[in-house]
Amino acid sequence: MHIVQLANFYGPRSGGLRTALNHLGAGYVASGHRVTLVVPGRRYAVETLPTGVCRYSLPALQIPGTGGYRAVDPQRVRAVLRRLEPDRLEVSDRLTLRGMGVWARRNGVPSTVISHERLDRLLEQFLLPGVMARHVADVANRRMAASYDTVVCTTAFAHAEFERIAAPNVRRVPLGVDLATFAPSMRDSGWRSALAGGADALIVHCGRLSPEKHVERSVDTVAELTESGARVRLVIAGDGPRRRALERRARGLPVTFLGFLAGRGEVARLLASADVSLAPGPHETFGLAALEALASGTPVVVSASSALREIVRPGCGAAVDDHAPAFASAVTGLLDSPEELRRAAARARAEEFAWPNSVRGMLAALG
Repeated sequence: MHIVQLANFYGPRSGGLRTALNHLGAGYVASGHRVTLVVPGRRYAVETLPTGVCRYSLPALQIPGTGGYRAVDPQRVRAVLRRLEPDRLEVSDRLTLRGMGVWARRNGVPSTVISHERLDRLLEQFLLPGVMARHVADVANRRMAASYDTVVCTTAFAHAEFERIAAPNVRRVPLGVDLATFAPSMRDSGWRSALAGGADALIVHCGRLSPEKHVERSVDTVAELTESGARVRLVIAGDGPRRRALERRARGLPVTFLGFLAGRGEVARLLASADVSLAPGPHETFGLAALEALASGTPVVVSASSALREIVRPGCGAAVDDHAPAFASAVTGLLDSPEELRRAAARARAEEFAWPNSVRGMLAALG
């Protein structure tokens, strides 16, 4: 069948969404399907990716304050869909492309939307008080769920807001991790020593520097550890609208900003070379960067308010409260445990999340 994937917020520097779409699309092609990915770009372009996926880039305006993300006009997307004539539609956008489920139903195309974020959490952080945020999210989610044949959630955390409204058409499909690219064998002791700069432990935060990720908590964690006498260094890989504010916050602390790392191999080497990885974002519905750290043999400390509490188990990391002292205490506990055991536990947990399993689950959801 011809599967068309739609996504805004997909660009050269986007992280988990781009990774997920690329791996799912490659898996669909390997399973014998034809796949077209429609995403925003600077100008119109059509290219065939090495995986066999045909990628359409449609001209789109930048969204202010997002660090370069773009969103295609839905009318332009609908025009392309009419030409592509999909057999199945997979949408990875609940906001700017929320009307695509209605288009699919009117045109007799079975449709699926992947819930990559918790709408109620985002509304509560940026716009509305808690009760009102949940009410607005419930109204929007009922309407959205009713317009698609299937809503896919990657974790119980992501499913919770649809469970609250008793949406009947939700499937759970966990995402995966590239176990070949992200592996303990990527550890580079020489590079680690250079990055650590004499510190006893190298801590890493990998991801987009945007408000919902709460990267400041990683900086504050290192401040707590340093104040207690620990010799650590934090390396932050990523870029985004919060970078300047974070650099000011980290002034005088053992923190290095690497900026955006374009190569997946470079990210894999960094993650494998670290002693602990931090993922403090409280709204993560899956957390691919944390799973990539586990696959690299590096334990992670994550927000217990996020979906990562379902993935991180004792031995390979810790899920803690959303404040720096809790993160610092968990880091100390991990560093005090035998290195071989914690690295083996991290890798073993990641091996439970292979992309072929996600592809099979998504193909079942697509029908």
